[in-house]
Amino acid sequence: MSSSDQKPAAAPASGAAEPSPPGRPTAVYSQVLDMGAQMVQALKPVRQMKLHACSFALYAHDLRRQMEVHHFLSRLNQDVVQCAVYDSDKPSARLIGVEYIVSDTIFEGLPPEEQRLWHSHAYEVKAGLWTAVGVPEALQSSEMASLARTYGKFWCTWQVDRGDALPLGAPALMVSPQAAEPGRARGDLVRGRDERYGVDSSAGGLKAARVEMEEPEWINPNADYWRLHGKGFAVDVVPAEMKRHAPFP
Repeated sequence: MSSSDQKPAAAPASGAAEPSPPGRPTAVYSQVLDMGAQMVQALKPVRQMKLHACSFALYAHDLRRQMEVHHFLSRLNQDVVQCAVYDSDKPSARLIGVEYIVSDTIFEGLPPEEQRLWHSHAYEVKAGLWTAVGVPEALQSSEMASLARTYGKFWCTWQVDRGDALPLGAPALMVSPQAAEPGRARGDLVRGRDERYGVDSSAGGLKAARVEMEEPEWINPNADYWRLHGKGFAVDVVPAEMKRHAPFP
């Protein structure tokens, strides 16, 4: 099954009920285990997530399919950030993918065939689409200026926008919104997000606040591959011969 399934389920209308995964209610013994584990386990990797950011993502093989996405970021260092991506910030949110973010310095050291899988963040930031939810702009402005110089690789593993109640098929590569059709973020998605979180990404809001933000002098053309080539990337799962990397006993 491919990420670019030719006959996916119809995408639910905006505001439609979220598809619930099949399964029984959580058992009492599972709840007891969870509570007990909270008391004795450090959960160190999870607790490194310090920031919640909201933005939008487009499927690399079909830019008409777009989603509001919620990133929960943990920093490995100033040049590498890893994000767990959810479809909302609700307690019932579904983990729909992962995005890795690297600085322009690291990105320039990647081979060209790898760079084609990444997208730039400059427009997404300057347009006010990416924002740290609830954080005053004055506090996040330096972070946004740094983020504008980064590149991301985002794999979606659960295509909730087409109504999938479980993560089905192959992962799909995602890209960021851009200032060119068909890669512009849909107005209804942006308005819905802005109203829900009290964000103003209009020309008089975040766009105005970030208009003086210094832009990257150069965005590598290998990123945002579709803009130059008019083609995206899709993943197909195909049978393959198993390879032995070490002799079996």
